[in-house]
Amino acid sequence: MSNQSGKSAVFLEGSLMRHVTRMSLTTSIGLMAIFAVDFVDMAFIAMLGNDALAAAVGYAATVLFFTNSINVGLSIAAGSLVAREIGAGREGQARQYATSVATLGVLVGLLVPVLVLLNVEAILKSLGAQDEVLRLAVRYVWFILPTMWVMALAMAGMAVLRAFGDARRAMQATLYGGIVNAVLDPILIFGVGLGLDGAAIASVAARIAMMTFALLPAIRTYGGFARPSPAHVREDFHAVRAIAIPAVLTNVATPVGNAIIVREIAQFGTDAVAGMAVIGRLMPVAFSVIFALSGAIGPIIGQNFGAGKTNRVRGAYVAGLQFTAVYVLLMTAVLFVLRAPIADLFQAEGETRVLIYLFCGPLALASVFNGFIFVGNASFNNLGYPIYSTWVNWGRHTVGTLPFAILGAQVAGASGVLLGQAAGGMIFAAVSWIMVKRVFGKLPKPGDVDPHHPNLSGSIDGSFGSRVKNR
Repeated sequence: MSNQSGKSAVFLEGSLMRHVTRMSLTTSIGLMAIFAVDFVDMAFIAMLGNDALAAAVGYAATVLFFTNSINVGLSIAAGSLVAREIGAGREGQARQYATSVATLGVLVGLLVPVLVLLNVEAILKSLGAQDEVLRLAVRYVWFILPTMWVMALAMAGMAVLRAFGDARRAMQATLYGGIVNAVLDPILIFGVGLGLDGAAIASVAARIAMMTFALLPAIRTYGGFARPSPAHVREDFHAVRAIAIPAVLTNVATPVGNAIIVREIAQFGTDAVAGMAVIGRLMPVAFSVIFALSGAIGPIIGQNFGAGKTNRVRGAYVAGLQFTAVYVLLMTAVLFVLRAPIADLFQAEGETRVLIYLFCGPLALASVFNGFIFVGNASFNNLGYPIYSTWVNWGRHTVGTLPFAILGAQVAGASGVLLGQAAGGMIFAAVSWIMVKRVFGKLPKPGDVDPHHPNLSGSIDGSFGSRVKNR
């Protein structure tokens, strides 16, 4: 391995817990910026005094979520493939993978918006949008969706930065995007008087800022991208597709589970729905660090897997679980102490207050199982088993949600729905742990693997046999 490679593969040495902590906390700051900007966005739109505007953004966000899931899947593929090649000392191949993913992201980001926009009105109608809300939602989507390719490059750039261990610059890209959005929102919405169009334009500008501040350091500091080549894209397509498609499917499972919970909660009235809405705002703020775990721990596992350091791969997984447990315990204690002020902040009474109190205690504590699933998914994605992430996430948000929510509703009303959801998460956290152990059992033993074997990180179909030295 070259000296430069050694400097790039920063996760091959040092404390795994320190790496996990630094990557998770840094990545979570970027996530918090996105959540905060979304919150401010909605607050500004609400100030316009037209409920149809907020509803339109809600419907448009559903469409944009599913299209953005494609970018998430591609960024996971970029991070996994690039980190493994860096760990193996093959930075040329790492650059090729990064470029192939970015190229595919641009192509998909140009094609998908065309297909969606040709049918956007029918899609939004199927979601329930009508009349003025439909018109506004269509207009909003038309502003933002054509920049899908911009977001693809932004996310690819951030994935490459994290693969090199530079979570700080990846975080800065999201922060700068958030700042651009937050500054432009009031100017364009109120100052210029563009209303909802202004919010859309601010979001587009934020995407461009994120792309700029992600790609520039990835290229200038790490040389993370090569010259695009159609031949290389064709060569790498199978490797990218094998990770990206399961990652996309994994990502879209979450709104399915959320829809099930909202439907079950709705039968208990508006107070229960309001309580669920408050929890939906609290959750990403309190546990953004846990949400960041999957993207944060992936490069650590990927680099060590690429280098053949399977003991450190196992150690990174354990460190991720330990970090999750400690963070959730501390955050649950904070929420429990602040449960009354939080409820008062939202002027919560009745069932709304009951659900907030439930979240600031048992439900918050149960978030540890979500964290375990995130760490497991990162392991699957970076060890060549991305389809396992898909199985776990879809299982967790279907059979791990619906029957438990229905049973919980019958036993304990609205609170029982959320407790049932938590119980399902506990079961699938155990399923994830068992499957991770199975994957670890197939890893070559230390000393039996050649880190420079071309198949060590090139094969992602779950076949590890070719990675063992012939003796």
